[in-house]
Amino acid sequence: MSQQTEATDIKKKVLATGIRVGTQVKTKFMKSFITKASPEGLYMLDLDITLEKIQTAAKFINRLGAENVIVCSGRQYAETPIEKFCESLGSKKLLGRFMPGTLTNPSLPYYIEPKLVLISDPQVDEQAIIEATNAGIPIIGIANTDNITSNLDVIIPANNRGRKALATVYWLLVRQVLIERGELKEDEPMKEEIDDFETKITEEEIE
Repeated sequence: MSQQTEATDIKKKVLATGIRVGTQVKTKFMKSFITKASPEGLYMLDLDITLEKIQTAAKFINRLGAENVIVCSGRQYAETPIEKFCESLGSKKLLGRFMPGTLTNPSLPYYIEPKLVLISDPQVDEQAIIEATNAGIPIIGIANTDNITSNLDVIIPANNRGRKALATVYWLLVRQVLIERGELKEDEPMKEEIDDFETKITEEEIE
């Protein structure tokens, strides 16, 4: 399979996951990533830009070393995607509430000094962004149409609310990091599918 065919196949595969479906709100920060609004009034993100930004993020992760990255999210749907990402690449995960001082107070037992922070939602993960910014640590963030992204170094425009969409972003990131490392060929399938990265919880569990 040629690289171009694989790229087309990847696009087809991820389109069905809702990765580019945004919200009914757009911020000035996300305007340039939006292509149009759907008939339901939802802003749609540009998938080509999303894939391009995933490549940029993967290069960044490889340059600083995946083992020096912490991936955080207070969003329940992001838990399995993050666990899979960290398992595949050797990064560290911080799930649930981000404890104040994690990146800024060396006297705390849980203090850490990563070289890069990856967040799933600028709104939910605001504390991580504040601390990383204060500590001078670069931030990669997955951002939806309604997010404020002023403190992110690399923005991955994507639906960061949907289970399938979040699984897809992390799956694409792992795939791209492995390609950049030379551990996976462009036209080679990943061992794990998007479905393996998806958090399997019901609406009742969330409530």
